Amino acid sequence: MNRIAVYCGSATPPDPRFIELATQVGRSLAERGIGIVYGGGKAGLMGALATGALDAGGEVIGVIPQALKDMEVANLDCTQLHVVDTMHQRKQAFTDLSDGFITLPGGVGTMDELWEAVSWAQLGYHNNPVGLLNALGYYDGLVAFNSQMAESGFVRQAHRDIVIVSETLEELLEKMAAYTPGTTIVQMRAEDL
Repeated sequence: MNRIAVYCGSATPPDPRFIELATQVGRSLAERGIGIVYGGGKAGLMGALATGALDAGGEVIGVIPQALKDMEVANLDCTQLHVVDTMHQRKQAFTDLSDGFITLPGGVGTMDELWEAVSWAQLGYHNNPVGLLNALGYYDGLVAFNSQMAESGFVRQAHRDIVIVSETLEELLEKMAAYTPGTTIVQMRAEDL
């Protein structure tokens, strides 16, 4: 993978381990020669991720809607900063510019980005690996819910492994490199749905 879209929060939580995690992920990806595509912000985990990568000499491509740039939250230190009109265009750019996705801790926006990447993988709009870094146990509940959706029959067997989970970046990258997409919804027959 040459570039990975990294989804994470723009908030700065009181627990400093989240900022440290984002900084370390940015640094580690840069040290591996993997470019980062992210939300283009300078605050919270987003800013820490970008700083970690840039300080290590990495490529950082920010994609930010004009409205957020107008609020002066854009990170102008990015290697490239793409300004788009809508959040949909932002998420499309994440997909177009990257070879995979990693989700760090975040809130509603981060969840929106993660689930769209998963949904698009199910449909066959991309075949890139979708990683979830469950550091500090942050996503334990989400991992359990994802299993519950599959066990209840709302996630097809062919799509159970789209969300790749690990507690460490190194293991997550290894699992993502080994990812093989399953049969997508657009490849299925109507009676198989």
